Amino acid sequence: MSSINAMQVDEIQLFKKISWRLLPLLTLCYVFAYLDRVNIGFAKLSMQADVGLSDAAYGLGAGIFFLSYMLFEIPSNLLFPRIGARRTFSRIMILWGLTSAAMLFVKNANHFYVLRFLLGMFEAGFAPGLIYYLTYWYPQHRMARAITVVMLCGPIGGIFGAPISTWIMTTFAGNLGLSGWQWMFLLEGLPCVLLGVISLSFIVDRPSEAKWMTPAEVDYLSARTQQAVASGSSAHPGFLQVARDPKVLLLGISYFCIICGHYTVSFWLPTMLRSAGVSSTMEIGLYSAIPYSIAIVVMIWWGRRSDRAAERRWHSSSMLLIATAAMLVAALNGTSLIVTLVSMSIATAALWAAYTVFWAIPSDYIKGEGAAGGIALVNTIGLFGGFFSPTIIGYFKTLTGNMQSGLLGMTGILLAGSVLLVINRIPSPASPGRASTRE
Repeated sequence: MSSINAMQVDEIQLFKKISWRLLPLLTLCYVFAYLDRVNIGFAKLSMQADVGLSDAAYGLGAGIFFLSYMLFEIPSNLLFPRIGARRTFSRIMILWGLTSAAMLFVKNANHFYVLRFLLGMFEAGFAPGLIYYLTYWYPQHRMARAITVVMLCGPIGGIFGAPISTWIMTTFAGNLGLSGWQWMFLLEGLPCVLLGVISLSFIVDRPSEAKWMTPAEVDYLSARTQQAVASGSSAHPGFLQVARDPKVLLLGISYFCIICGHYTVSFWLPTMLRSAGVSSTMEIGLYSAIPYSIAIVVMIWWGRRSDRAAERRWHSSSMLLIATAAMLVAALNGTSLIVTLVSMSIATAALWAAYTVFWAIPSDYIKGEGAAGGIALVNTIGLFGGFFSPTIIGYFKTLTGNMQSGLLGMTGILLAGSVLLVINRIPSPASPGRASTRE
């Protein structure tokens, strides 16, 4: 980086500009991606009876999304550097929006399975593509904060999506001969199509194409990015090198454990609240927003703390341990509304904090030509948890009539994830002018 460019650029103002230009739209897109992925948890409250789904069939259908996502994710991300972020994100959002809206046509379990499979196929590559895209714009010591802003989509989707979804279901039920859950899928799916069209105009593939940056800022950012690649923990010249790296594979298994807990909350929290005595659909939506409100505060605080400490593994692992304890309490006291709400609020906040900091690890460790495919590989391995978790819980709920066995199994998986993060000794990044002090 030349001293001339360094003097011409105010780094703090540059990254404020980048954040305001990129993160609001990306976060909004991810809010709808997350909402269209998990709103099936609210639809279940009335859709299950209308369509004739057992808990096992619901769990399988909820999880099938992740099987197709896994099949198509790595190909999608390998194409990402070739076709660019603008066309990738636009294509994904338009197709998943149309598919999500088409859920209103579900009449039986087979329809449910097919559309959930298509939804996963069309959304494949969005989350890891987003993480990879951020590496074009942010050096590692700013990555956790940037990821935190985008990952706020989940809690935001939970805060607003829960009451909005249940409000749509109760307010529009019966209009034009459609059930409330059908209206919910329609009204929450179509905005994604609009966002996909908007993305064609507002997203640029690389910093060099950003007309809102000065030449000096582009040069400065390019130098910082090249410096980050050169100083990365590992260089992966291609996808095969990434796939053979045991640390990358261990990251994927750790992420599997995080995702198991994550989608236990996303797909089953409404059902847990109903089992704890909440009968009103609107009340379930309002109660469901509480854990996500707490998660936003914890995510922001923990992501900034991780950046300041220049440490990732222990920050993510410790939050998984807290989530393990909280979910264990929920499993053993599932009939108490207060205990369920408090314990699941703690578990949700801890899981989102662990999830956010976790993604700063592969984005730092996997460098070079294999980065896009490597990040997708970690996500692909992890997202099997999105299939495994709801399927197993649904099976045991059908078998036993309650969720305790499934929840106890999830606590064991979360504990394993915490341990795996600790033993996978990937060094943390050094913050500017400061070496990482913790291994």
